Amino acid sequence: MFNLFKSLVSGQAFPRIADLERAYLNASVSRYDLERRQREVDNGLFRRSSFDL
Repeated sequence: MFNLFKSLVSGQAFPRIADLERAYLNASVSRYDLERRQREVDNGLFRRSSFDL
């Protein structure tokens, strides 16, 4: 229980947006896939609010 509280307080319980973006880009299978993913990240794929339509 203490370890859960400690991880929540330290901020390591949830991955940062930059880490999610990097993992998404690293999963590309070709140069063209990487370019497409970079455009998606630049357009705010991971930074959109859940309330945006």
